[in-house]
Amino acid sequence: MKIIFLALSVMLSAGLAAQKQDKDPEISAYVKLVSKDSLKANVEKLVSFGTRHTMSSTTDDRKGIGAARNWVLSKFRNYAQNAGGRMEVFLQNEDLEPDGKRINKATNLGNAIAILKGTDPTDKRIIIISGHLDSRVSDVLNATDFAPGANDDASGVAAVIEAARVLSKSKFPISILFVAVSGEEQGLLGAKMLADKAKEDQWIIEAVLNNDMIGNNGFDAPKNEKIPKLRVFSEGLSAFDTEINAAKIRNLGLENDGNARQLARYVKEIGEKYVKNIEIKLIYRNDRFLRGGDHTPFVNHGFTAIRLTDYYENYDHQHQDVRTENNKKFGDLIEFMDFDYLKTNTTVNVAVLANLAKSTPKPENVLMDVKELSNTTKLTWEKPASGEVKGYHVLYRETDRSVWTHKIFTTETSYIVPLSKDNFIFAVQSVSASGNESLPVIPKVSR
Repeated sequence: MKIIFLALSVMLSAGLAAQKQDKDPEISAYVKLVSKDSLKANVEKLVSFGTRHTMSSTTDDRKGIGAARNWVLSKFRNYAQNAGGRMEVFLQNEDLEPDGKRINKATNLGNAIAILKGTDPTDKRIIIISGHLDSRVSDVLNATDFAPGANDDASGVAAVIEAARVLSKSKFPISILFVAVSGEEQGLLGAKMLADKAKEDQWIIEAVLNNDMIGNNGFDAPKNEKIPKLRVFSEGLSAFDTEINAAKIRNLGLENDGNARQLARYVKEIGEKYVKNIEIKLIYRNDRFLRGGDHTPFVNHGFTAIRLTDYYENYDHQHQDVRTENNKKFGDLIEFMDFDYLKTNTTVNVAVLANLAKSTPKPENVLMDVKELSNTTKLTWEKPASGEVKGYHVLYRETDRSVWTHKIFTTETSYIVPLSKDNFIFAVQSVSASGNESLPVIPKVSR
């Protein structure tokens, strides 16, 4: 018994120490490159198009959604020059007919896309970072009035463009897709078009980071709040899990451990590791009440997708006609933007993208042995199909904890943890040769 307690004490200490790992200097360098001035210039340019409503002009050179998406493509093409031929830029589009809902005229729907191709031809994974290009006023069908959309969602598109700039020279083993989708305000149409394409072509999507309204904090946060907050929304169970494995998931107590929740925890861990003065709040919902985000079409296809957004929303500054009433300004104007906050949130995205892009695939066939009653837990797994693995992290937390509390590093493909499987939740993640972690994998039960 003393030996078990001694082993437990040593293991706990090792787990705590594992969480204080050194930062990857390459990622730290990317973090430093994120520019507040660049982000502000991007938002100002997007606002200058007057309206970016999905049904606004696609032929005017200076105004409307067409001019805006062409400008985004031009920014991507400029940064593609840094990528040595590995960045492809294109417009994904389709013609829509009136649907009797939020499309009342023939409309060309277009997503501005840049894909930075990975260097490992055997690793087909793709990470997606997105923001929505379109804007609106109070009337969702009004495609002509001034709709600046500074925070909703020029902030998210500015972050996508800045991430493309910062990471354009990188040489990651896997691919990153940068996209400014259209049609969000009309029913997530552009995101659905891209998610349908991904499903049809069987893309291996590792993660989707959807950024929608990430630039308005300083005007609405309590004055005594010292550290700003960023919300990360994630679903608990996918529709596929609910249909197929609901009873098993309930029996194992894994309702809070779907793939999106693992990604959300990963964003919190990596974001707070590399970025100062941000508290990343995990919101255990797919999205806000009565609202929708561009991650949802991916979620509905079974992909791992989350939404990053302001902690404090100001409804006077979104989905509003620009006007002044009783000395109060309404509308999503640039004067209500907090560019320090936008820079911080963009940096979180860059750090997560880089760390995940430098990781190997997740370990395969992760199992937890439950054949015997025991106060220890045996985990086994197989190495990823591609990539050079330095080792693995065994993660654990008590069942009522929201994030992983301990990590144990091992170079083996099995580990016996001196803790009861009844009291803890476990996972395993690969660690690449460069020290970057994959997303965690919850073990299946082996009887």
